Amino acid sequence: MTSRLQEKYKDEVVNYLLEKFGYKNIMEVPKLEKVVINIGLGEAKDNPKLLESAINDLTLISGQKPVITYAKKSIANFKLREGHKIGCKVTLRGRKMYDFLDKLMNVALPRVRDFRGIKPTAFDGRGNYALGLKEQLIFPEIEYDKVDAIRGMDIIIVTSANTDEEAKAFLEKMGMPFTK
Repeated sequence: MTSRLQEKYKDEVVNYLLEKFGYKNIMEVPKLEKVVINIGLGEAKDNPKLLESAINDLTLISGQKPVITYAKKSIANFKLREGHKIGCKVTLRGRKMYDFLDKLMNVALPRVRDFRGIKPTAFDGRGNYALGLKEQLIFPEIEYDKVDAIRGMDIIIVTSANTDEEAKAFLEKMGMPFTK
């Protein structure tokens, strides 16, 4: 069983990209590889309960259990030691990745106040897109009354595109709401 976004990719997006960039082989067409959702919690070193609630939120949003991230280096100014728990992340692939992106583009992003689209400049030079959200409340699974703190998150969309131009055209055709 495939998601609506996967069906759109198979037909419409592949044909559009083949025509626009003049690929000689269908295997050259960019595709989604993975989506990484990360919540960084510097204050979790003092209060482990914050990390638990962030893990619960991320589990609800992604439908998959997150992995705890640890500090790689000690930083004295932040009172941070190597090995402290400082966040959590989830890597989505396959069906869950397409379902999450569909929900992000069609449900969550339009719920952002004064939403006019996302910045088309947040590509990394290799065809990957990074999106930062200020609050987890835009996702329909999160109940406003049960939230203890508003947390932001980073969403990285990794594609097989070689350039930012190819990745932008690919994501735009998939339905990503970029500003004009």
